[in-house]
Amino acid sequence: MAKNEVNRALAAKKYIVMAEEGEQVLLDKAREQLGLDLKDAELIYTGVGAINIIQTLRDLDREAEIYNIGYAGSANFDLGTWVEVTEVRLNHPNVTYPEPELKLIDESLGAELPLDHDTVRAVCYTNCDFVLASDYKDCVFDMELAFIAALGFKHLHALKYVSDNLSLHAYHELTNGVE
Repeated sequence: MAKNEVNRALAAKKYIVMAEEGEQVLLDKAREQLGLDLKDAELIYTGVGAINIIQTLRDLDREAEIYNIGYAGSANFDLGTWVEVTEVRLNHPNVTYPEPELKLIDESLGAELPLDHDTVRAVCYTNCDFVLASDYKDCVFDMELAFIAALGFKHLHALKYVSDNLSLHAYHELTNGVE
């Protein structure tokens, strides 16, 4: 759905939010591999980056269910790992003050996504650019989730697919013996 079509979607109460149309393959993969069942949800493509996300989603009802499905990088999760995000933070590697931590899942309540299979649960760090290296482990890095969360949606869920490793050379050395 293009940004100018968002007004027609406002009547829906569930939205699948993805950065771009090319990610439709990822949605199909989530349905096939995890049994994700959101057939009654309206699909919205925001475009990449904070401004596109804010302009596209700002008029949606804050009570709507938002399902952000997208690609992410990781320093140590295997490629192809599905991650259900428990909280999101902005990633500013050169900033020393604490960043807000936005909870998506209360760990004591169990899974909130309608999935048939288990996923890894982890924190997601949102960036304004690609992350090429990080000391953070057991987490994922994306470019949109914190901006979606900052808009104040009360029912936000996120499912990320690890598509790249932050250090591909080191990853291949460890897993394939390639130097």
